[in-house]
Amino acid sequence: MGRKRIEPSNCTIDYLSILDEYGNLDTGLEPEIPPEMHLKMLRAMLLGRRFDERLLDLQRQGRIGTYPPTKGQEAAHIGSAILLKDSDWFVPSFREMAAEIMRGRTMESALLYFNGYNEGTIVPEGSKDLPMAVPVASQILHAVGLAWAAKYRQTGEVVMAFFGDGATSEGDFHEGLNCAAVYQAPVVFVCQNNQWAISVPLARQTHSETLAQKAIAYGMPGIQVDGNDILAVYAAAKEAVDRARDGGGPTLIECVTYRIMMHTTSDDPKKYRSEEEVECWRQRDPLIRYRKYLLQKNLITEQQLIALEEEIKQDIQAAVERAEKRMQELGNPLDQFDHLFAEMPPRLRKHKEALAKELAEAGREAHHG
Repeated sequence: MGRKRIEPSNCTIDYLSILDEYGNLDTGLEPEIPPEMHLKMLRAMLLGRRFDERLLDLQRQGRIGTYPPTKGQEAAHIGSAILLKDSDWFVPSFREMAAEIMRGRTMESALLYFNGYNEGTIVPEGSKDLPMAVPVASQILHAVGLAWAAKYRQTGEVVMAFFGDGATSEGDFHEGLNCAAVYQAPVVFVCQNNQWAISVPLARQTHSETLAQKAIAYGMPGIQVDGNDILAVYAAAKEAVDRARDGGGPTLIECVTYRIMMHTTSDDPKKYRSEEEVECWRQRDPLIRYRKYLLQKNLITEQQLIALEEEIKQDIQAAVERAEKRMQELGNPLDQFDHLFAEMPPRLRKHKEALAKELAEAGREAHHG
């Protein structure tokens, strides 16, 4: 009887930073990354940034629909997703475009998706990448289910799930982490803490000093990293992926980063945050930081960077042209009924027939009008 203090194990959270915005490098923590992997990550980050900028331009021109920019967060998802094998599962939310493309998604697919075409969500045969998940935190449950299945079947697969700070306020987040820990599922949870859940700041979402410490309650390792430092993200993700693959269960990684642009193109961030805050984070740009590092390491030259920029520019333009040509061949609204069930249920068949009739009548009226 009585009152006594319980001191659970692992009640401290580490913060990891290896390469800061000023170019200072902690050589003792610098991860060993093969040169070819460095160049792959750089290309993925640069392509992600330029494609992101082009998509924003296309949205403003009315050539795609609502779009959620990813600028400033590339290191958080590239530095972690690079550790996955093709046989592992990649489970995104909706702000991991650079990693999606690195994992094999085509830019044409993204362009179709943001124009409202179902074909933009088709997962290629054999791919272990789930489509974008717009409902906040719902993909966390899917990731845990995949990881639990992988453990049960002893496939050796690792699952990596991405979400934002806003997702940690959802029940799905807590249910997912608890289930993953109980069953020691091989899943790595990567939280891109970009400080804002649309217009709600982090301080209004949680009273916790960090998001990483939420891992403690569920009995799993948690770590907070400088999410704009790709070396720190890589080091933390490697440790987490290796642990998951070796049977050590899940990990929560909090990548402290920032959403430089708007939440989506339907949002005006000037209504809830200051330009001074944004400018402060611009100085911590992950791409600028990484390019300087690679130049100093003689892993790339200025001339190669210029050539890479031109190559990426041409690749993006070619993808836009292919997608817009494809969209001229698509667009039958009836197609939306054909990708939901292996065998269409009677109720859905009635809906399809009703829409077909409505479209036919509208066509006749347009013809006679």
